[in-house]
Formats: sequence, C-alpha cells, structure tokens
Amino acid sequence: MKAAVVNEFKNKLEIKDVPKPKLEFGEVLVRIEACGVCHTDLHAAHGDWPVKPKLPLIPGHEGVGIVEEIAEGVTSVKVGDRVGIPWLYSACGECEYCLTGRETLCPDQLNGGYSVDGGYAEYCKAPASYVAKIPPNVDPVQIAPILCAGVTTYKALKVSEARPGDWVAIYGIGGLGHVALQYAKAMGFNVIAVDIQDEKLELAKRLGADLTVNGRNNDPVQVIKEKTGGVQSAISVAVSRIAFEQAYHSVKRGGTVVVVGLPADELPIPIFDTVLNGVSVKGSGFLLQPKRLHVLQRSQVLVYFLAIDSAVIDLPPLLKKRAGIAVFQENRLIVPECLVYGHEEEE
Repeated sequence: MKAAVVNEFKNKLEIKDVPKPKLEFGEVLVRIEACGVCHTDLHAAHGDWPVKPKLPLIPGHEGVGIVEEIAEGVTSVKVGDRVGIPWLYSACGECEYCLTGRETLCPDQLNGGYSVDGGYAEYCKAPASYVAKIPPNVDPVQIAPILCAGVTTYKALKVSEARPGDWVAIYGIGGLGHVALQYAKAMGFNVIAVDIQDEKLELAKRLGADLTVNGRNNDPVQVIKEKTGGVQSAISVAVSRIAFEQAYHSVKRGGTVVVVGLPADELPIPIFDTVLNGVSVKGSGFLLQPKRLHVLQRSQVLVYFLAIDSAVIDLPPLLKKRAGIAVFQENRLIVPECLVYGHEEEE
C-alpha cells in the first residue's frame, strides 16, 4: 500500500510502498477514505515535543474509512462499517483513569499517528474497541477533522464552565479555533475571536463572531476589557506563548483560562492575581474514549448540527493527496484540511 512516511525528524515525508498492516486479536483493518491534517502531525514529523514519536512513522490521527477486515474477537463493528481512528488509539483499561472514564489520562495510552502508525496511508489498523462508528451517510472529508479538532475544542468549551450569554474569547482562529467558534455560538455564548491575520478574522466574522480583534494591531486584553469588562472564559488554541498570556489577562474575576495549544514554551502565571481574582487555569486535550463517540453522532451540538450540515460549518477547499502533504510540510495550514485517498484510481 501507499503511505506518507516520516523517516527522520524535520525531513520531508516520503510517499512509498509499505506492507499492509496485519491484524492481531481485537483489531480491524480500515481502508482510509480521508485523513485530517492536524498541526500535531507537523510536531510529530519535526520531533518537537519531549516525548518523541516512533520512527519511521506514518502520521495521521483523523482517519476515516471503511472496515475491510476484522480479526478474531471483534464484535462491535463489522466489515463495511465506516469508522474513525482518532488520537486515542488505545489505553490500558485498568488504571485509575481508565476505570473512571478518563482514558485520555492513561499513562500507557497509545496515540494514532504518533506512537503507532496512523492514517496517512491507504490502510490503517486499529483496536475495534477504540474506533468511532461513523454513519454511512456522512461525508468522510467533513467528519475527519471533527475526530480531533472537533472533540478537542468541544471539550475545552465544556470545561470552561461558561454558560449561555457569557462572553468567551478564542485565541487563534485556525484549525481548532474556527471549529471552537462555531461550537461556542451553538452553545449560546458571545464570542470574541482573536488572531493576528485578517484572513482568519474575516472567516471568524462569517462564522458568527460577535467581536474580532487583530492582536498584531491592537492589544486584545485592552480591547476585551473595554468592550466587555473581561470574558468569563478564554480558550487559547494558538501555538504562541503571547496568546496564552493575553488569554489569561483577558478573563474577569472568577473566570477560566483553558489551555489547549502546545507551544514549546512555559506559561507564566501571576500567583497573586490568580489567587486574588479567583482565576482558574485548566489544561484540556482530547475529549473521551473514542469507542463512546457514537453517542456524539446523535448530538446536534457536536456532530450533526456542525460537522455534517454544510450550511453551518464552513470547511475550506480540500487538499488532494500529494498536494495536501506538501502544504502540511510547508506549515501553511489555516483551517482543517484533509488528505483524500484515491486508491490508485484517482490522482
């Protein structure tokens, strides 16, 4: 099969022939239809984070496709089902986090496209217990980014504890941020979009932002405090220390800062202000154990209302195969893109 492979950190991905995965007990083989391109894939390819991915590596943790083969012990899915293979590839199922429904904190978890090979390939295998069932009438290109960008930002908004009518600031209107903005509006929040690119702020306006701030031309903290007195919650998905600092200082007393993006930096938090103003700072990553994502397929807020109804979500033009990999390598992604696999018949 064809796959895009990271052979060495910071080198270009190589499209090459690799063996089709062989199944073990409890696994399924998925013919990939589309795979979202996440900024984490770039971090993996560059070896940016303290915990390094395996090498060689097939990136991709937003793969959607059709089950073509099942191994012994699989009862939850069948051949022909459409499924998604997300970031949480598997967990131990026995630690205190797994036993309390917090599998994303499992110290022995495996991650798709990082510690195991992912969806930048024609085929990908995965444990059947951890794939997400996707309805057959869903466009795989639209749903692929929701497996990461969607569930991640949805969780960030939930842990912010903001309520309908509250002001929420979203720092970074890129792959995650433009989805977070749509969820926030669907939840009844007043949304402030902060970015340093006018192109992204125009996108934010089209998606319903109540206020936009260009952080390159204006001080977002000053603007937010003048317009609203401070937001109840600030979500920072930007990969920038400055954005995190601004997000912290833009919340009002009793507000919450939710940290999502992962810059290779430290987050300075003023202890006095945090204590005196009752500010909460929370880290938030992936949503939940993927085998429970079928519950979200029936959620108007998370999947049907936003991801599938093209009248609501504004996905950009798709990247095709090699072109998508090239753009990913050049680090020019603005909003979620997908690699679309033609399986030899489409270039």
